[in-house]
Amino acid sequence: MTNLVTTRDVPVLVVSSAASCERRISPSWTISQLKAKLESVTGIPPSAQVLTLRLPDRQQGISISAKDEDQTQVGGFSLSSYAEIHVASSDPASSTTIPPPSSVPKYEMPVETYSSLSDTVLAYKKAHQIGRFDPHAPEIKEKKVADLWKEIDIAKITVGARCILSPSTTRRGTVAYIGLIPEIPSIGPWIGIKLDEPAGKNDGSVAGKRYFDCEPQYGVFVRPKRVEVGDWKELGLGEDDADLDEI
Repeated sequence: MTNLVTTRDVPVLVVSSAASCERRISPSWTISQLKAKLESVTGIPPSAQVLTLRLPDRQQGISISAKDEDQTQVGGFSLSSYAEIHVASSDPASSTTIPPPSSVPKYEMPVETYSSLSDTVLAYKKAHQIGRFDPHAPEIKEKKVADLWKEIDIAKITVGARCILSPSTTRRGTVAYIGLIPEIPSIGPWIGIKLDEPAGKNDGSVAGKRYFDCEPQYGVFVRPKRVEVGDWKELGLGEDDADLDEI
């Protein structure tokens, strides 16, 4: 396979039995270098990794392998933004399944005990009237919420408007929701975006409550300052942004 040397990183989706996440890889890496970096993500040793590249326009996966993996660059394969790299193990004994955090025993200090301690963050906040212990906290909270709604008005953010998520110009989509989300601890309104590409974090729902409809990984909720509305058309195949710095 012909090697391709380029310095531009490519965002991809890494999928294994232990993880599913976005990572940015360099086409100039060798297959051995890629496997070494994927070990910390998948828990599979490089020697046991079996890599398969899956592209949206191809049903058949592409094996990322070579006789000399120390010299063969991954750029020689058909890499494209948000393609999937599936990582399997050739050795069942090396496969790693990470247990969910909820299954790991942990110590939880009773609230009464924590509140009675004098050397905690809570005690410091009480002593210095920080956060909710500030006597002016309600007014500060109201002002913050009002400022967020004002940002929405100034930016002319409305449901149905086309937009980009700054600072990128490739994460484009349509405003699908504007309002409060009680499931998110932070106060004030959020903007729900239905993205053109599967570069989001949800399907338009938060903690089981739906705010708009879209496919998995096509939805994202952001603050108003991240949204720039305008005549942002969908990008065609091959169009990209060299300044992309989010994955």
